[in-house]
Order: sequence, then C-alpha cells, then structure tokens
Amino acid sequence: MPPAGLEKILSGLKPAPAALESRVLAGRARNEDACVVTMPDGKALVQTVDILAPLVDDAYEFGRIAAANALSDVYAVGGTPWCAMNIACFPACLVEEQADTLQAILRGGLDTLSQAGAVLVGGHTVDDRDIKYGLAVSGLIDPQCIATNDGLREGDVLVLTKPLGSGILSTGIKARWDDWQQSEAALCHWCGRLSAGGAAVIRALGLRAATDITGFGLGGHLLEMALASHKCVRIESASLPLFDAALPYARNGLIPASSHSNRQHWASSCSVASTVSPEMESLVFDVQTSGGLVLAVPARKLDQAREMLAASGDCAAVIGEVLPPRADGKALHLV
Repeated sequence: MPPAGLEKILSGLKPAPAALESRVLAGRARNEDACVVTMPDGKALVQTVDILAPLVDDAYEFGRIAAANALSDVYAVGGTPWCAMNIACFPACLVEEQADTLQAILRGGLDTLSQAGAVLVGGHTVDDRDIKYGLAVSGLIDPQCIATNDGLREGDVLVLTKPLGSGILSTGIKARWDDWQQSEAALCHWCGRLSAGGAAVIRALGLRAATDITGFGLGGHLLEMALASHKCVRIESASLPLFDAALPYARNGLIPASSHSNRQHWASSCSVASTVSPEMESLVFDVQTSGGLVLAVPARKLDQAREMLAASGDCAAVIGEVLPPRADGKALHLV
C-alpha cells in the first residue's frame, strides 16, 4: 500500500489503553520488522489466523465481526486473547478514494480487540481486487486446561452459545430480501459478539471438549469432534436456536453454496430422521461466520454452565448429547 495513504488511515485510530500497550517491548518506535511482547510465566501460547470478505454493508460492523471471528478460535480452546496483527486486503486506489471506509473497518477491529483485552501490535496490507479483513491472534492458556476436538465423553451435554443461520442471513441481506435490515442488525449483534463467556466456562469448569462454529457449520464441526473422539453426537433440531429470519429465508432457497457443499460432504457420516425438514438440515450445515461455541458439559455441571453463560449475556441452548459410537458408523444423529 502507498505509505502516505496508509499512514493517514492509521493516524485516525486511537491507541490502545496504556495497560495493553505496556505488553509491547519493541516494534513501534522505529518501524521494526517484528514486534516483541511480554508473555506471563506458566502459560502456553495459542495462535490462530482468519480473514473474511464483507458480509454486511456497514464498514465498522464488518471490522467488528471479522475481529470477533478471528478471536473465536482462541476462546474455543479456553484461551484468552493477548495480542494480534491486522491482515487487510483492498485495492490500492481505495486508500485515497475510500479512506474513511478502510479506517472504519480497522477501527471496528481495534475496538473489538480492546474489548477482548488484547493489544494490536501491527499488521500487513495487500493490494487486492476485493476488500478482505482479518487478524492473526496470539492468546494465552493454562496448559492443564485445554478444550479440544477429541475430548468428548459419553453423557456430555452439548450447549450452543449463539443462534444459527448467519450464512443464510447474509445471503438474504445481499439479496435485499424481506426484512433484510432487521436481519442485518441481528447478524451484527451476534456475529460481532465475543465468545469470552464460553471460554470462561471452559476454564472455570475444566471442560475438555469445545469448538467454535464457523465454516463447516454446526454439523461439520460436531462431526469433527465426534470422529476425533470416537463417539456419536445426537442433535435435537427442535432445540436449536435460530436467527428469526433463518428458516423463512431457507424455505425461499437463500442458502449459500458453501452450506450445500458442507451438507453433501458429510452426508455419509450422518443419520437424519425423516421428521427433519430439508431446510432445517441445511441450517445445521449452514456456513457460519463468528458463530457460537459448542461446549461439551458433564451433566452434573450443566446448571452451573448455563448460569454462567446467562450472566454473560450468551445463549445457553442445550442442543444434544454425546452417545457411544453407533454400529453403522454414523457419527451424527439429527432428530
């Protein structure tokens, strides 16, 4: 990117609070090629990266959603975000023509990072045909308390922390379908929301299995867990929390191609009851952006987990349970 234009965009972003900036030992004052940050003793490092194309019109809200989406992988293992770097792709001509739009995207990401208690330490820009934005995130975790994909145990109850259907909603918003403004507001609220509450539950209750719901949809990510753990998961479709417009949009065919691909890819590993509609099955495999966490909670800890999630403002929907492996090898049973 042209240095002068990029400096103009960055100059409008407020600095992080001093308590966060104190983590940075080097990398800011003399334009170093890398940044050095402090790391607390006794902690392990979590690292992840994610980048998105815009799914809403509002540039600031897109920045918030993209940042929350990138941070979600740290929360899914029970970690705490510590620092991050921006990844921004956009046409070089926009640096001058739409500087306010680009600054709003970065400001949305910065505000979300500050909300998460993480410091922004740099980033990288790419001259690209289309706008994309995301983060490379480093987090901290207790090495004795990590939630993984292969930690499911028979009898665990599955709890979901956000509604489903963001992929379908995004399709309806782009098509300017009925009530698309309300759908966009709902998507901005939930997809821009951090999954810090779910991570706190993982840490407090010592949960051994969790995942965040993103590109493979609820069904795909649960199947990854079930196959890794050599278990079967049973999902109650009537208990799934949905965005208000998700099912009506699905009935009108507003289903992303990626959601169809997810459903087809995992078909051989699924058992679907005849009472489940095709639209509901599509929602189970709908590609999500900054979706919720699924927490595998021992039954004796369920009430405590739901109380903690409710206190943090999260959804706390009980959507299914972990069962022994089936004789037919199906790892997901949708009823």
